[in-house]
Amino acid sequence: MNSHKCTPLNPTIQNLSHAIFTVNRHAKTATNPKYLYCLKKTALQKMIQEGKAVKIGLHFSEHPKYSQQQSDVLIRCGDYTFHIPPSKEDFKNLPHLGKLDHSSRNPKCHMSLYQAKLLLQAYTGMMENQPKSPQKSTQQYHKKNCKPVFKRLGDSFF
Repeated sequence: MNSHKCTPLNPTIQNLSHAIFTVNRHAKTATNPKYLYCLKKTALQKMIQEGKAVKIGLHFSEHPKYSQQQSDVLIRCGDYTFHIPPSKEDFKNLPHLGKLDHSSRNPKCHMSLYQAKLLLQAYTGMMENQPKSPQKSTQQYHKKNCKPVFKRLGDSFF
């Protein structure tokens, strides 16, 4: 039996919330976090549309990017809660809950990133695009291997 092959999971609320939790945890240290965060946001938005997740309110962001204060939407999905960036309607329709409550934590789950990505990609229809142009990689290769030219002390640079 090959242990590397994963059987596809059913898109239940529990499986989807486990997958989003896994993707979110790995996105914090990933080489391509933009795709993982986009996959998380798309899956949560689809779950909200289907009634599998609920927007609870707004929280102040722990690490605002360009401003002094920034808010995130708190979403409950099964036993898990997640944050996504808010829309303009969210500011009009959702209550503001103030600072993030550090006493509540998501339960631990054990799911591989590969299995989580497969489930969320099948659920949302998103695919990871990794365009790699051969010209760009050869240019980077030549730049790395070019050695600097040094002049002797006292020689002219002109």
